[in-house]
Amino acid sequence: MLIAVLVTISTNGFWRLMYPIQYQVQIQQSARFADVDPLLIASIIRVESKFRTEDVSHAGAVGLMQLMPQTAEWIAEMLRNQTSGSGGALRKLPKDAKKLASPEYNILIGSWYVKSLIDDFHGNVVAAVAAYNAGPRRVSQWLRDGVWNGKLQDIDQIPVGETRHFVDRVFYNYDLYKKIYGGDPAWRLPQKG
Repeated sequence: MLIAVLVTISTNGFWRLMYPIQYQVQIQQSARFADVDPLLIASIIRVESKFRTEDVSHAGAVGLMQLMPQTAEWIAEMLRNQTSGSGGALRKLPKDAKKLASPEYNILIGSWYVKSLIDDFHGNVVAAVAAYNAGPRRVSQWLRDGVWNGKLQDIDQIPVGETRHFVDRVFYNYDLYKKIYGGDPAWRLPQKG
């Protein structure tokens, strides 16, 4: 029994070294605030930027979660409007995307964007992840036209290779992170009562 426990601990330690999660506190706080699984956010970050804050894509996407400045401004405005009467710190979100490279800001805005996509796709996390890459209009069109059914096991139906690959990699990392970090209470969303 003791040997099995030691092997499990050392194996888990090995996998945490192989698949580390940087910015853990920021991811956990922002994901909880947005009511999104923090391990999903970590998986998106790993695929988008490999946790490099300075990444800027050829299309102009910025930071850890590779957010387009226009999308970030839209999410920030939505958050400001939601919290305008609450006296909360979100009222002070900048009106522009200059802070977009900041890990805290990028993860907060990105987590809320993921949450808005999950809501838009009625809880279909797979479709939301596809929309994070390809855009919600495009994914909605695929679903509406029957090109793709929105299921992970059928991602080969996604007509854009980059999006198909993105969804595959995000869920590969998400499964790994759940196996490695899923037993740690810090990575779980609070139970809704």
